[in-house]
Amino acid sequence: MNAVLLMLMGLGAMAAGYFVYSKFICEKIFKVDPNFVTPAHEMQDGIDYVPTNKYVLWGHHFTSVAGAAPIIGPAIAVIWGWVPAFLWVVFGTIFFAGVHDAGAIWASNRNKAKSIGAVTGDVIGERARSIFMVVIFLVLLMVNAVFAVVIAKQLINFPSATLPVWGAIVVALIIGQLIYRRLINLLMVSIIGVAALYALIYIGPSMPLALPETLGPLSDNQSWIILLFVYAAIASLLPVWMLLQPRDYINGIQLFIGLGLLYGAVLLGAPDIVAPAFNTDVPEGTPSLVPLLFVTIACGAISGFHGLVSSGTTSKQLDKEPDVRFVGYFGAIGEGSLALAAIIAATAGFATLADWQAIYHAFGQGGVSAFIKGGANILESGIGMDETMAQTLLTVMVVLFAGTTMDTGLRLQRYIFQEWGSIYNLNWMQNGAVATLLAVGTCLLLAFGAGGDGSGGMLIWPLFGTTNQLLAGLTLLVITVMLVKLGRPMWYTLAPLIFLLVMTTMGLLIQLKGFYDKQDWFLFTLDLVVLIAAIVISLECSATLSRSLKARKTAAEND
Repeated sequence: MNAVLLMLMGLGAMAAGYFVYSKFICEKIFKVDPNFVTPAHEMQDGIDYVPTNKYVLWGHHFTSVAGAAPIIGPAIAVIWGWVPAFLWVVFGTIFFAGVHDAGAIWASNRNKAKSIGAVTGDVIGERARSIFMVVIFLVLLMVNAVFAVVIAKQLINFPSATLPVWGAIVVALIIGQLIYRRLINLLMVSIIGVAALYALIYIGPSMPLALPETLGPLSDNQSWIILLFVYAAIASLLPVWMLLQPRDYINGIQLFIGLGLLYGAVLLGAPDIVAPAFNTDVPEGTPSLVPLLFVTIACGAISGFHGLVSSGTTSKQLDKEPDVRFVGYFGAIGEGSLALAAIIAATAGFATLADWQAIYHAFGQGGVSAFIKGGANILESGIGMDETMAQTLLTVMVVLFAGTTMDTGLRLQRYIFQEWGSIYNLNWMQNGAVATLLAVGTCLLLAFGAGGDGSGGMLIWPLFGTTNQLLAGLTLLVITVMLVKLGRPMWYTLAPLIFLLVMTTMGLLIQLKGFYDKQDWFLFTLDLVVLIAAIVISLECSATLSRSLKARKTAAEND
């Protein structure tokens, strides 16, 4: 098949999902109210609670949830063939991710912008909340520790990306002042910000920057990881309008320009997909498509991390409740379009099937490298972009999105510590600086305690896919209970959550056997803990759901 047809089918379906399905969900199921006073107004503090223009907030939300995951997952999952990956990305985006992301913002917004873990306590019960927040903390720990490794690796492999990556922070700080000091309008700010960012990308290849291979007792990889956590700690404490919002907003525009260039190159070059539609000759050791496809592709179809961002930072900046549709659902559409681009780059960006098979010689291969190499080939053949420039552009896209996810992830981890401090009356833990130090400390302890080179997060990364999708299912479960209590239709969230919980539980059981066979007792124990947590929370939610349905039935009979 030609990649042009795949692109048009995917983008067309997602556009229909936004214009038709999201309108129905937000207006008829969530019933968003333009007169509802959002927590951003009610609890405005100029630091975390800041009413925000929906376009700027969309940029923050989209780039925070995107990261590198919607590139890595699809670019690995095509090992089963491009058809399964394509179908899960498209339909997962429309019926799963969009509903989940918008629903999490709505649920948090209706509960004083609490995190989805804290909302669980109000909607389900204290025991479910306590267990849920442990799962949330585990996911955030994985994301922060691993994304630091991903960013460091790309900065070492592509030194031409170092200048634009770090220069983007300076651009964001300036943009933040221009927006909130109201010096110039948003359109002009956007043009200036994007122009500055692309100027840095253009200069990057001529000014490659790299750390020394050793810096005292530290390797370049270790030094980058520490620098990234220092930056993330500072960013997590600054007011959101100063760095987080403008950085994410400019990155969002940059991504759409990058996607526009990539999709434009597909249209002009019309490359053929060389990968098989269904790969019947997968490398030895490749796990079964069901259920692993649905946890390998998380971001780009549906991801529990999205619920953490939706209820952690996005809901605190929501200006008007109807913005839920644009920020949440359209944010998921943006990520789905990125995942679709990753599938095309990883299947049509190679000259022959043999070239593709040379990359996908074992499960877990491909990922970022396949996206960058395949995407650069498409850009070079389609629009004549220099290969080095194309690789720099795509590398900057990956690193900037991984960086924005890490920024937000550490802020969310800080919120978790502060919420624990509030729940258990630990006043010292509610302090922002203390909570940030605890968040950074736990990430560094995992990064360097489990791996001397700073890659310790990779030790528990095999559990990320299943734990992350479990989190998405449990978030949908909380939203479903809220809908039932409000007397609204529940199947639009209940059907996706049942599918996710089934696939995730199957995945956890398969992994559990794999860890047992390998005698990896650490991951075996961790997998067992997550599995038990899933069962306990599901039972708690099911009991609450059952009681709510009975109460609704009784009320209807009495009427």
